[in-house]
Amino acid sequence: MHNLTPANLITITRILISPILFIVILSAEDQNGASWTAFIFGFVLGISDAFDGVLARATNSETKLGALLDPLADKVVVLGCMFSLLAIGRFHYFPVLIITIREVGISTFRVMKARQKIIIPASKLAKWKTFAQGSALLLAVLPPLKDNDWLITAFLWFAVLMTVVTGWQYVRNSALITAASKEGQI
Repeated sequence: MHNLTPANLITITRILISPILFIVILSAEDQNGASWTAFIFGFVLGISDAFDGVLARATNSETKLGALLDPLADKVVVLGCMFSLLAIGRFHYFPVLIITIREVGISTFRVMKARQKIIIPASKLAKWKTFAQGSALLLAVLPPLKDNDWLITAFLWFAVLMTVVTGWQYVRNSALITAASKEGQI
């Protein structure tokens, strides 16, 4: 199976072990979800996200499966952590709702466009969006910040802003790509 490259195996592992992080966060409810275990586990998952892409490019083993699984893994980890933090009252409902709607909506949108043979690549800002979301999550579980609600809320809203802006970029870029492809067919 040529799709099971080392990079794809890292991505699949990230998806499969992410529920452990959710359980760690939920079990630290009395600490606002903060624990060194959650922080280190989340940090390792974040590093593995960067590492699988570097590994795929370095070994020239980028695959369609990897292109599908990597953003899926990001969403599983980010949304799972956000729902866990929401469940224990660390995150507020509204920003998590905005991020969830955007992530599910844009993922669905990209799949629909891919079926039309229109590929919308991730922008550099979208990669920074994922970093902003991950940073908000890591800060939320960092023990020294367990009672620092204003900083955690500020980072979460910054992640929301990045999430909304990049969602708009995907829709705009899709329109530009679609228009360009139609002009090429004439």
